[in-house]
Amino acid sequence: MLNKIFSFPNPVNENAARIVACCVVVLSFLGLVTNSIYILTFLLYGFVARVLTGPTLSPIGQFATRIVAPNLPKKNVAGPPKRFAQMIGLVCSSLTLYFFIIDQYLISDLILGLLLVFACLEAFVGFCAGCYIFNKLMKIGLVPESICEQCQI
Repeated sequence: MLNKIFSFPNPVNENAARIVACCVVVLSFLGLVTNSIYILTFLLYGFVARVLTGPTLSPIGQFATRIVAPNLPKKNVAGPPKRFAQMIGLVCSSLTLYFFIIDQYLISDLILGLLLVFACLEAFVGFCAGCYIFNKLMKIGLVPESICEQCQI
């Protein structure tokens, strides 16, 4: 049962991933505008949940996969690069919250702004910066090809 909960989907529905990115755009923007620790904490929780369980324990992931994505065409893409992208979001949201807590608001806002840009690229252009980095890391041998055999290099 735990293996089922703590797993990441492969393949991933690209449209569901883009809906999640839209939600991250909204939360990141609200975080920048309101400076709400609650929004930043929810953003961080979402990335932790998605890295560990895919959409299973993520409210945003559930919204995207159960409510919105079923009404859109399904487009499957490889899961490992998307998980890597979620890990980058986890790092960014962790650093954002950390710097916010220690009253380094400018640094916090800059990192959150970077996350907002990446999320906008995914949501509105369909460009996954984390996936791009993942594929480059595979090309240079830092990520073994066995991690993602279906990835195009």
